[in-house]
Amino acid sequence: MTKKVAKKEIREEKETLGLLDVIVEAMFEKKAENIISLDLSSLDNSVCKYFVICNADSTTQVSAIAENVEDRTRERLGERVWRKDGFENSLWVVLDYGDIVVHVFQTECRNFYRLENLWADAELKRYADDIK
Repeated sequence: MTKKVAKKEIREEKETLGLLDVIVEAMFEKKAENIISLDLSSLDNSVCKYFVICNADSTTQVSAIAENVEDRTRERLGERVWRKDGFENSLWVVLDYGDIVVHVFQTECRNFYRLENLWADAELKRYADDIK
């Protein structure tokens, strides 16, 4: 019985990492800036396994990035966002995929809230254009 549970956990983590990859690729497609992921899985009382955070200079681009993340995750993985918020003004759009929560900020808002600093104990990974 325990072997089946262990295999299921590995498969789920592999699926989570696949979702993470698609989200980051979708952000790059729409020229998101400063893309990072925070691994929250080792922190007590974390709300999910990963945060993925990026920013853009205009609210139009924020919307385009968030919409592209939704489209690509649905097309490539059949994943639909569980909850979303922030499209009304597109200063900070949040997409909740359960294990991964995506934050797409307008640059000034990201600089103000400094979300990655609130989770400073989490392992941070930066994504560069050449990693795509």
